[in-house]
Amino acid sequence: MHPTPPTAAQANLRGILAMVAAVGFFSLMDALLKTLTASYPAMQVAALRGWAALPLVVLYVLWRGEARGLLRVRWPLHLLRGALNISMLALFAYALKELGLAEAYTLFFIAPLLITVLSTVVLGERVRASHWVAIALGMVGVLVALRPSQDAFFSLGALAVLGAATGYAVSAITGRLLTRTDSSASLVFWTTALLALGAGTLAQPGWVAVQQAHWPLVAGLAVTGFLGQLAITEAFRHGQASVVAPFEYTALAWGMGLDWVLWQAVPGGATLLGGAIIIGSGLYLVRQERTQPVLPP
Repeated sequence: MHPTPPTAAQANLRGILAMVAAVGFFSLMDALLKTLTASYPAMQVAALRGWAALPLVVLYVLWRGEARGLLRVRWPLHLLRGALNISMLALFAYALKELGLAEAYTLFFIAPLLITVLSTVVLGERVRASHWVAIALGMVGVLVALRPSQDAFFSLGALAVLGAATGYAVSAITGRLLTRTDSSASLVFWTTALLALGAGTLAQPGWVAVQQAHWPLVAGLAVTGFLGQLAITEAFRHGQASVVAPFEYTALAWGMGLDWVLWQAVPGGATLLGGAIIIGSGLYLVRQERTQPVLPP
């Protein structure tokens, strides 16, 4: 007997879990990016992220036995996604050099709203009112928790983050389109390979030799970037873009947890209140997904 295919709600819940995991890995990666951009150009850091993760991606593709299918893909969408990812990572790496994580994350959290809007236009998804409510509550929680500096919003760093968020949103929608025809292995491989080749070429003229003490950080960048890319590909493969996108806000929870575990930094009252609002918005959306069917396009 063939296994029963998952319902739309079950697929969305699976996508939500994958997104939470992806945000966790990318939060770790962001900490490493910020550390490395203090010593290297932003484009070089983007290239290091791609080249370091590429061996892991190749092993993953070979393990899946899907190497022969890597060339049978929708090249225009992959090339567009590659260009977007190079620009996005370089812009965000530059922004992390100019801004604090609080300001950068606050501005980048416009991405879930952009993804939801684009999902209605490009993917034809019908977005329930509960999704818009969850996005709005999540944004309120972020602003309450981070209390970003208003001066930081009017700077080149702020423009870089907004550019990165826009690129990420378009890349996420493009990835969702690709999952309809291409395998997860091909998406992860070409995302990483195009990032390595494109960013590496652009970074070559100003390349700075990597210090020996920084190679463990580069290795961490490889592992977190690879696992995050794998998880986010699965998130948008299984779940509606408008459903999984709001869980980008869990980056704040990951950040608070990492601060406490790694640096014993106890969050303040405003941070805890904002985190509670974000968690509440996420739980509300999960409950809606468990009790209501997904609207057909």
